[in-house]
Amino acid sequence: MGSLPPLVEPSPELSGDDAERYSRQVMLPGMGTLGQRRLRNARVLVIGAGGLGSPVLQYLAAAGIGTLGIVDFDQVDLSNLQRQVIHGLADVGGSKTASAERSIDALNPGVRVVRHEERLTSRNAGRLFAGYDLVVDGTDNFPTRYLANDAAALAGIPYVWGSVYRFDGQVSVFWDAAPDGRGLDFRDLFPEPPAPGTVLSCAEAGVFGAVCASVGAVLATEVIKLVTGVGEPLLGRVLVIDALDGSRDEIPLRRRADRTPVSELIDYDAFCGIDTGPLDRAPSITAAELRSRLAARDAGRDDFVLLDVRERVEHDLDAIAGDVLMPQADVMSRPDAVPLGATPGVPAPVIVYCRSGMRSAVVTEALRASGRTATYLRGGIVDWRRTPAGGVRS
Repeated sequence: MGSLPPLVEPSPELSGDDAERYSRQVMLPGMGTLGQRRLRNARVLVIGAGGLGSPVLQYLAAAGIGTLGIVDFDQVDLSNLQRQVIHGLADVGGSKTASAERSIDALNPGVRVVRHEERLTSRNAGRLFAGYDLVVDGTDNFPTRYLANDAAALAGIPYVWGSVYRFDGQVSVFWDAAPDGRGLDFRDLFPEPPAPGTVLSCAEAGVFGAVCASVGAVLATEVIKLVTGVGEPLLGRVLVIDALDGSRDEIPLRRRADRTPVSELIDYDAFCGIDTGPLDRAPSITAAELRSRLAARDAGRDDFVLLDVRERVEHDLDAIAGDVLMPQADVMSRPDAVPLGATPGVPAPVIVYCRSGMRSAVVTEALRASGRTATYLRGGIVDWRRTPAGGVRS
């Protein structure tokens, strides 16, 4: 479809140190010092400092983007380090935005980092997007993708999107306000969200770490192209990467005739058919409370069934000692198959856990509807690992 005009006006002239730092980039055809000055004046918001956000932030910082905003409310977990290369072992347990800021400062102290340590929502998206020239989405769920797309459309800025799933990756650029009538948005690719439960998260499906690097590098490339006007962005094209066979394919994308312009931000969990109500409706306990009850059970003062409703591969990697594994689908189809407890013929209460709480909350509601006393571990095994004391085997 051809190149686009540069997105960002150039900053003042480069200093001597900048000229040396970016010399290999400045000498590229079409880039020059003018392109480098545009990069220094650019403000880029990256949603997520995880598997995709890590390489995006590193390469954009190295390229000399002037301001990098980071939206992430999570903490660094040991399981992140296989692919989230902006973090290190010393960062485990700490804020992802703080860890990313330290890494960026060590790489290029001339880059201004703005930490937004909060979850992106319909209430704050307008405020967050307002200060940036474009946004990069490195998240792994459809509600956030639709939200980021719509907020970018309302702000009139490009939305650079990427996704990874196991060994595969996809990248595209959406910009509803693109010049010359070339506007596209995420709904031109996904007019309707997939059915709930049909697309697993990285935590549930697994992810090949090097695919994050491949997709992240393409995302950073698209940002640089948009900012400087160099090359042809992936507007109207979806790049598909298959790491197992080493292939890269493109899918052409056109604006859907029946798509209506974005006019407001909505409830994206509801739009995607995700019922988060069980987290509030079902009774729950904390990790500290579970530790106390496990100690009481070991001493013979309590009786309950600790039920893990994750998949076997998740359980094999990390589980709470003394649990029973029964994946969510099995419990939902046969709640009567859940073990009774220590006393023959007497159903003991059930404490359900999963990775972060959503699956276990759903199962808890189903068990209670079947007549069983049940509660779930708030925050799942993620919170369990973050609380002091033992009890975890891996």
